[in-house]
Amino acid sequence: MPQLSLSWLGLGPVAASLWLFLLLVGVSWLLARILVWTYTFYDIVRCLRCFPQPPKRNWFLGHLGLFPPTEEGLRDVTQLVANYPQGFVTWMGPVMPLVTLCHPDMVRTIVSASAAIAPKDVVFYRFLKPWLGDGLLLSGGDKWSRHRRMLTPAFHFNILKSYVRIFNDSVNIMHAKWKRLASEGSAHLDMFEHISLMTLDSLQKCVFSFDSNCQEKPSEYISAVLELSALVTKRNQQITLHMDSLYHLIPDGWRFHRACRLVHDFTDSVIQERRRTLPDQGLDDLLKAKAKVKTLDFIDVLLLAKDEDGKELSDEDIRAEADTFMFAGHDTTASGLAWVLYNLARHPEHQERCRQEVRELLRDREPKEIEWDDLAQLPFLTMCIKESLRLHPPVTVISRRCTQDIVLPDGRIIPKGVICLISIFGTHHSPSVWPDPEVYDPFRFDPENTKETSPLAFIPFSAGPRNCIGQTFAMTEMKVVLALTLLRFRVLPAGEEPRRKPELILRAEGGLWLRVEPLSAGPHDPRPPDPGSTPTPHLTVQIPRNKSVLSPLPQPIGSQQGAVVAAEDGEGPWWVEAGPVSLSPTPCLPLPLTTGPHAARGFF
Repeated sequence: MPQLSLSWLGLGPVAASLWLFLLLVGVSWLLARILVWTYTFYDIVRCLRCFPQPPKRNWFLGHLGLFPPTEEGLRDVTQLVANYPQGFVTWMGPVMPLVTLCHPDMVRTIVSASAAIAPKDVVFYRFLKPWLGDGLLLSGGDKWSRHRRMLTPAFHFNILKSYVRIFNDSVNIMHAKWKRLASEGSAHLDMFEHISLMTLDSLQKCVFSFDSNCQEKPSEYISAVLELSALVTKRNQQITLHMDSLYHLIPDGWRFHRACRLVHDFTDSVIQERRRTLPDQGLDDLLKAKAKVKTLDFIDVLLLAKDEDGKELSDEDIRAEADTFMFAGHDTTASGLAWVLYNLARHPEHQERCRQEVRELLRDREPKEIEWDDLAQLPFLTMCIKESLRLHPPVTVISRRCTQDIVLPDGRIIPKGVICLISIFGTHHSPSVWPDPEVYDPFRFDPENTKETSPLAFIPFSAGPRNCIGQTFAMTEMKVVLALTLLRFRVLPAGEEPRRKPELILRAEGGLWLRVEPLSAGPHDPRPPDPGSTPTPHLTVQIPRNKSVLSPLPQPIGSQQGAVVAAEDGEGPWWVEAGPVSLSPTPCLPLPLTTGPHAARGFF
């Protein structure tokens, strides 16, 4: 019987036998791995059969490309949520399932699980790692738990109180720029561009106590942060850029590493400078000095933080957390603010009610600035922000990888190793959770109307152990910025409806453009009535789109003695008068109007 010989390799019988043995072991190990994987995959497929799934493109591609990050893709998600209100499964290729949950009852099981059982899936965030390191966004396990405990004091309300003045200062700079642009005839503004710079300006002051004046002139650091965000988004969307070895060889990779180095150098220099002054000053002297300026910035809090064993954060840890806060804090807040301004531009009656609420609050105050105690005195403005975050959540989906089988309330099982997507957008747009989910209705968040609503029906900041640690910071900034913006400007739609674009955060294709009008003395600016005067009745008249009755300087379409009429043609409110100029409609109960041939409905 012929025997296998390896003599041609120069190996003797003993060596040949050893190599054959090793080859046999290797092949056996590989076959065993394949068998284990096959059995595990079969078990996963069996468990997932109880989840509905939309039709696939084919067996190989699965659902790849069916739900692109576009307006059409979001509409498809909305339809999927209507068809499968509890959740559904999709396949990224032939062997990678994703379980999407979009109902509070299903979401509860995942978000309430410990970070060890349902950690954040790194597949969707790994491109951020060279920039953000092991900050709260990307870390896991014991390191995440330790950092979370140490960072929590940084977001205590006593710390946040001092940031309100910074928010006022930053939005004042943005508004001065808007007024200058409006006076020059450039009143059409991309909200994302302007508000992102404003939030970065605020964050740089809150994190580093550094004023780069980035809203008025270019800043290397701010430009690097914006470039990094854009590069990560681009890489996430192009599968050809996913390989690290290839990405490092192309211009985008060079730009990414250059921007990373610039951001890291800036953060490191601030940390080192604080490290040098801390021993000289001592803790008590530092706190006294900070008390004088009434601001303890994020770097200060991180330098002073200690865990249960008295250990401090390393410089690398502090840099990771500071960079994470800069990244996660500016984009999400800018998205929330841009979309709430858009929603209020489309609903002038809600915008005006917010404005009157702010005016009443600041009536006898100069300068007109928001203070910490004012934030609780703006209930309707808060309702408008929340409804906008429901309709346009800055982060549309979050991912978790199940490290063990997770049993849902209805008995279905998400198998170990499967990635679970919590669709924030889907939950917020589910007709089984929210009646008329596509309608912007701030009164959903009236305290009387939320008593029967699940707390997990509204999760713009996620929920559970890994919820957003900075949500109070974000809400505080949004309230301050929105209140002062509506006090000083009327915000109007500009052009066509924006097309939503879910990237790392929810943006709009080509920017989110709105028109702003400064509310100073002028023919189109509201002025509060003189004390003691009889209030003028106000009517809002909506013109059907097919009625071409408006022009840039519209004529009154119907009036009553002493009434002010506001007309809207579907693209924006056109304010016309039948008496002294006053554009402060007070919405209340709808009633039919007969004051003009085109009147459709109105509000007193």
